[in-house]
Amino acid sequence: MDIKTVRHILRESENATPHKLRKDRIEVDDELLRKVYTKCEGYRQRVHEVLTEEHGLDIGYSTLTRAIRRLGLGEKKSKRCEHHPDVPGEEMQHDTSPYTLHIGGKKMKVVCSGLYMRYSKMRYIKFYPRFNRFTMKCFMEEALQFWGYSADVCIIDNTNLAIHYGTGANAVMVTEMIAFARNYGFEWKAHEIKHSNRKAGTERNFWTVETNFFPGRMFASLEDLNKQALEWATMRYAKRPQSKTGLIPCEAFEYEKPFLNKLKEYITPVYKPHRRKLDDYGYVSFEANYYWVPEYNGKKERISEVDVIGYAASLAIFYKRVRLAIYQLPAFGIRNQRFAPDGVSPKHKPRNRKVKSKEEEIALRDMGETEIRYLDFVLSKDSCIHNKHQYIRQLYCFSRKIAPVLRQKTLQRALRYKVNNMDALNRIASTLVRNREEEIPEPSAPHTYMEREAYRNGQFNDEPGFEHLSNLLNEGDNDNEICTQ
Repeated sequence: MDIKTVRHILRESENATPHKLRKDRIEVDDELLRKVYTKCEGYRQRVHEVLTEEHGLDIGYSTLTRAIRRLGLGEKKSKRCEHHPDVPGEEMQHDTSPYTLHIGGKKMKVVCSGLYMRYSKMRYIKFYPRFNRFTMKCFMEEALQFWGYSADVCIIDNTNLAIHYGTGANAVMVTEMIAFARNYGFEWKAHEIKHSNRKAGTERNFWTVETNFFPGRMFASLEDLNKQALEWATMRYAKRPQSKTGLIPCEAFEYEKPFLNKLKEYITPVYKPHRRKLDDYGYVSFEANYYWVPEYNGKKERISEVDVIGYAASLAIFYKRVRLAIYQLPAFGIRNQRFAPDGVSPKHKPRNRKVKSKEEEIALRDMGETEIRYLDFVLSKDSCIHNKHQYIRQLYCFSRKIAPVLRQKTLQRALRYKVNNMDALNRIASTLVRNREEEIPEPSAPHTYMEREAYRNGQFNDEPGFEHLSNLLNEGDNDNEICTQ
C-alpha cells in the first residue's frame, strides 16, 4: 500500500468522532410475555397497554411485536403436505380454472375442467361457459366414458359442488355426488385447506394448458375450442414424452389399465328433471329456446305441463311417463329459436318468443332528430325499460297512428320528463290535442277513388235501407219487456 494512503487513513482515524454506544433496549421476559399474551387473547395492542400500565415496562410497540414474532405467538404452523407415491390405479385428480379467451372474435369467460390420472399422467379437459354440480357430473361422465376406466379415489378441493359440509379429511360429501361416484367405481376425497399441492398433477395440467395449448391457437366457437382441446389432450400431448422422466402417458395408461376399475357396460346417463308449462301453440321453453311437443298417443289431448329431462347434450320430453320427443341441444349461443321433429312444420310460432326490433328501430330513426334522441334514451340504462324490443315495437305503432307534428311534440315532452311508459305517451298526446297546443293538420286524402272501376260499378246499386235495424230495435224492446215481466 502506498505511504500516502496509510497517512491519510491514520489522519482520518484521529479526527473521527467517538462511536456512540446504543442504550440497552428493554427486554421482556418470555414467560411474562406468553402469560400476558394469553390473558389478552392475542390482541397485541392490549398486550402493550398491560405491559406498560400494570408491569411498568416502557417498551415500544415495534419491539413488542418483534418479540411476539420471535416467540411464534399467534402463528399457525402449516403442516407439510404428505408425499404420496404414484401407485397404478389408485388416484385421479379433478379441478377447475377460469379463463378469458378470444372466441369467435369476442372475449368470453370460460371455465376449464380437467381430470388427471396420477400414475399415467393422462388428462382430459373441456371448457364450459358456466360450471355447476350438474355440469361437473356431465364432465366426469364424459371423461370416464372416454377412457372406460376410473381410479379408486378422485382428489378434489373443498368445493361445495361435491362437499355438503366440512373440509379435508372431515368433509362430508353430497349424497347425490356419492351415488354418482359409486356408479363409476370411485370415491371423492378432499385435500386439506391450503394444501393444493396434494393435487399438483392437475394444477400442473392447467399450467401446461396455458403454456402449450393456448399460444398460437384461434377458436371460432366454444365447440371448436373443445374439439381442439380434446385432440390436444388425448392425442397429441398423450403421445409426447414427459420432461425429465420421459414417460409417455398413453403407454403408461395401457400398463395401468389392469389396476383401474373398468366401467360397467351400461350406466344411467347423468340427467336433471325439469317441469315446464306449454303455451297455447304446443311449445315448451328450455334454456332460451322453444321445442314443439307432439300430440299424446296421436290424440289432440290438451296438455298443460310436461316433464323435461335434460342430459349433457340432449333433452327428452315426457307426459304421463310417455316420451313424446327427444331433441339434441343446439350449439352454445343459439337462443330464441324454435325446434320441431324432423318432417314436422308447426303452423304457429311460440307465443312467448322474443322478437327483435331492428327494422322498427331503423324506421323510427329515419323519422327525425327527436325520434333519434328518444330512441337513444330508450336504449340507455337510464330508461329502466326491461323489454326494450317490445317497447320499440310499441313505439313504432304509436308513431304510425299520430301526425308527425304531434309525435315530435309528444316525444320532446317525454324526453324532458324521461317517460318510459306507453300509457304515459298516450296521455301526453291526448293532453296536447285536448289543450290544442298543437294544431293537428287534416290528413290529405286523394279523391282518385271515384275513378276506380269498383266505385263506378257500385254507383248503380241501391243504397241499403235501415228498416231491418228498426225491426231489430223493436225486437230488443219486446225482449226487455218479457224479461221484466
